[in-house]
Amino acid sequence: MSQREWIEKDFYKELGVSSGASQDEIKKAYRKLARDLHPDANPGDPKAEERFKAVSEAHAVLSDPAKRKEYDDTRKLFAGGGYGRGGFGPGAGGGFSQEFNIGDIFGGAGAGDGGLGDLLGGLFNRGGTRTSSRPRRGADVETETTLGFREAAQGVTVPLRMTSPSPCTTCHGSGAKPGTSPRVCPICNGTGVVSRNQGAFGFSEPCDECRGSGSIIDDPCVDCHGNGIQNRTRTITVRIPPGVGDGQRIRLAGQGEAGLRGAPSGDLYVTVHVSQDKVFGRNGDDLTLVLPVSYSELVLGTTVSVPTLDGRVGVKVPPGTADGRILRVRGRGVPKRGGGAGDLLVTVKVAVPQKLDREAVEALERYREAERASGFDPRAGWAGA
Repeated sequence: MSQREWIEKDFYKELGVSSGASQDEIKKAYRKLARDLHPDANPGDPKAEERFKAVSEAHAVLSDPAKRKEYDDTRKLFAGGGYGRGGFGPGAGGGFSQEFNIGDIFGGAGAGDGGLGDLLGGLFNRGGTRTSSRPRRGADVETETTLGFREAAQGVTVPLRMTSPSPCTTCHGSGAKPGTSPRVCPICNGTGVVSRNQGAFGFSEPCDECRGSGSIIDDPCVDCHGNGIQNRTRTITVRIPPGVGDGQRIRLAGQGEAGLRGAPSGDLYVTVHVSQDKVFGRNGDDLTLVLPVSYSELVLGTTVSVPTLDGRVGVKVPPGTADGRILRVRGRGVPKRGGGAGDLLVTVKVAVPQKLDREAVEALERYREAERASGFDPRAGWAGA
C-alpha cells in the first residue's frame, strides 16, 4: 500500500475503540467482531470477509504493544507531511510521495530489524552501514473452543476449523513459481534499504526495486501472486491436556498467521470454555459432588456407589455422620499435569421424604419417643435456645 493509504488507515476505528483504549478493551472488541464477521458465520458474504480481514489486520498491530507504539508514532510523525522523499520538504499531497509496503514494518519482511527505528535509523547517519534485512514472523491468531466438563478434566483432541492467512500450498511460502526461486535484490544487496546522500546527511529508505523485501521474484506464483500466503480454511487438530480450566489459553507455536514469503508463522492461542456438568463441580484439581442420603443412612451408616470421571467408587458413610459433612476420596479427582490426580469431595445431604405411608409414620413416631427417652436434644447448646 502507499504511504498515504497507510497514514489514512485508522485501526482504532476498525475495532471501534478509542486511541487510548487498554489492551483488554482492544482484545474484547476484536473477539466480538471476529465472531460476528468470521467467514464461517457469513458464508458467501464478500463484505463480511473484507471486514474480517481489516479487523484482523488492525488487531495484529494494536494487540502488540511494540507494533502499536510504532503505528502511533508513524501516524504522528507523517500525518502532517513531516518528511518528503529524499529530504525534509513535504512530498506530493503532504506525505511521502514514495510508495512501499509499509505493512512490512509491522509484520512482513522489512528493512533492518523491521521497526520504525530501522526505517528512520539512517536519517541522520553520516555514512553508517546497514544491517541485512531479516524476515518478520506472521501475526498471532486467537480462536475459541467449548468443551464438556469431563472432556476438559480428562483431556481431549479436538479439530478446529479456521480461516486465516496460511503458507501458499503451491509455492510453500516462497512466493516464487514452483521450480524457481527469489533472487537477491541487486540494488540493495538483500538489505531492503538504500542509502542516499543529501548534503551533509545520509538518508536510508526502502528499496524501490524490491519494495523493501530484499529479494526479487521474477516469476511469481500464480496462486498467491508472489506473496507466499493465501487466505484459506484449514482444520487443525489440537490436543487439549487433562485438567484445563475455564478461560485458560493454550498456545500452539507456528500455527498462527503465515509470515510473508516464507518467514516464520505466528502462534495460535486457543481460549478454552468449559461447560457445567450435571453431577460434578470443580475446585482446583478436586472434583466435588453432592450425595443425597436418607436420615437412617446418616444415623446407622452405609456404603454408597458414586460416579467418578472413569467409572464409580464406593463411599463409606460412617454411623452418626452429620448432614453436610464432606467425605474425601483420594486420587479420584482431576488429573494433574505433573502426574497423579486431585481428590473427589463428596458432600452428604439428607433427603427428607415428602410422603410416608402409615406404617412408616408410626415407626417414626415410636423412634421420636425413644429419642426423647434417651435424653437426646438436637438443640442442646444452641445459641438460640
